[in-house]
Amino acid sequence: MTSSFRQKGRLSPDPPQTGRQPDGRTGRPAGARRQAAASGQQAIAARLLASRGASGIPHPGGTLLAHLERVSALLGQWGARPPVRLAGLCHAYYGTDGFPVMLGEPASRNELAAVIGEEAERLVYFYASCDRHFSYPHLPEPAGAFRDRFTGTVLSPPQAMRRDFAELTAANELDIATVNPELRAQYGPALLRLFTSWRNLLSDPAWHAVQTTITSPVT
Repeated sequence: MTSSFRQKGRLSPDPPQTGRQPDGRTGRPAGARRQAAASGQQAIAARLLASRGASGIPHPGGTLLAHLERVSALLGQWGARPPVRLAGLCHAYYGTDGFPVMLGEPASRNELAAVIGEEAERLVYFYASCDRHFSYPHLPEPAGAFRDRFTGTVLSPPQAMRRDFAELTAANELDIATVNPELRAQYGPALLRLFTSWRNLLSDPAWHAVQTTITSPVT
């Protein structure tokens, strides 16, 4: 109950509830407002990707845009926070070590950051810059040595960043494995070994998805 005050010996009634905040917004819970804001960012980012031709670029998971949208949705199913889901949507923006097509230049990172935010863009760059042959074996180690393939710099990223990277990598690979049975049969055993070595970096939902997707029979 809201507090009331005494005036001339009488209790002043509480003001009527209008359903609006002082700034004019409707009184929706903060969580609902954050979810709506995140959905808006997703839509804006998807339009950016489409404007860069992502819907017409072939990809092992169909078109590049379809793959990016599924990866973001999968991360959402696993409970990833909004910046990670946005990074999932844009994870191939600068190309990757396994998919060289670029939608934007790493030299102009501020352009993507203005759309999806700095935290999400940092993860997009981190994912794109990974020298996989060097970095994958080291990722679960305490130091987690990581080589930037654009600059050649070897880093020791914090565990939180490596967890986000592992989660995004799992979503990327599992989406392709789901929609492309031929590639799942070809690369499934190696992916299972990789993600088993990363078990301590993956969330429980991601690890469950690894087990059910990669070990499922190919039809």
